[in-house]
Amino acid sequence: MTRPARVTVDLDALRHNLQRVRTLAPASRVMAIIKADAYGHGIERAARALAGADAFGVSCLEEARRLRDSGVSLPIVLLEGPFSGAELDAIARLDLEIVVHSPAQLELLEKTGGGKPVGAWLKIDSGMHRLGFDPGDVPTAWQRLNACDAIRRPLRLMTHLARAGTPGDAMTARQLQCFEKACAGLPGERSIANSAAILATPGSHAQWVRPGLMLYGVSPLVSGRGTDLGLRPVMGLHSELISVRQVRAGESVGYGASWSCPEDMPIGVVAAGYGDGFPRHAQSGTPILVGGTRCAIIGFASMDMLTVDLRAAPRARVGTPVELWGANLPIEEVAAHSGTVPYELLCGVHRQRLKFSENGQG
Repeated sequence: MTRPARVTVDLDALRHNLQRVRTLAPASRVMAIIKADAYGHGIERAARALAGADAFGVSCLEEARRLRDSGVSLPIVLLEGPFSGAELDAIARLDLEIVVHSPAQLELLEKTGGGKPVGAWLKIDSGMHRLGFDPGDVPTAWQRLNACDAIRRPLRLMTHLARAGTPGDAMTARQLQCFEKACAGLPGERSIANSAAILATPGSHAQWVRPGLMLYGVSPLVSGRGTDLGLRPVMGLHSELISVRQVRAGESVGYGASWSCPEDMPIGVVAAGYGDGFPRHAQSGTPILVGGTRCAIIGFASMDMLTVDLRAAPRARVGTPVELWGANLPIEEVAAHSGTVPYELLCGVHRQRLKFSENGQG
């Protein structure tokens, strides 16, 4: 029997979520963010489903090359720009666009002569203090980049919001003001809004929006679920029960003997664990669905197994299907019980150990 742990990817849901972005930001073009292997969903399959976007955003040359090799012709933006001068020939050959966020990158580009010029986005640090030019340095950086032979005109401008996931947060307003002031008088299209800002800050939409997490059906806001926002979950993590047994009151379950049975009770073992991407730090009480019934895990997840309290599903047997997150169990809830964020769970599924299946392709 093939091990039952598997991941499903609903491509129809992915397309639905892109259309939701279009509805929320009808005047903006869409740069679909598919870095980190499309947040664990598979970059090639995600690109096929998101072919209606205007561009793709990735983190590195290797991701961009995978897209071009799979036949993607849309613009592709390297969100962290070039990491070294050795990448510039490939960037030009693959017709990629780059984000320029540091003086070191600017100097590297100025030293590059000849060759095919590439499209560029000048990134401004409006307050997140991760990547980007200081606001006071933007006019000079824009002039230098605009004069650089390695760069194709016109330039575009972007920034990133730190607290857009908290609607109405004062920092977002300060960042928008900072970005507007830094860009004053400079031509070029703007991009500000990530998933959270697309949903909560319509004034940030500008000419380009950059949805990431919301494309995969997950809420980027500090509270709520993707389904509450008109999104559909794309990924499901599934398995089956491989053992069902009765355990006496007072007996412990799992490594560390951290959880003990409060009464004589049925315990199930699921063929899934942290080796598959389910978080080891998920607390006892984290929900999973067993045969469609809401149950709770007990003890710590092992590498390829976890244990579940079956008192709510007394008829469960070996082979009963289990959903660890997906269309019927929001990943946001699992993440909250695990002290983490949905991004980490999505990106943590292990392609080498799990079977991926696509549905909703029609």
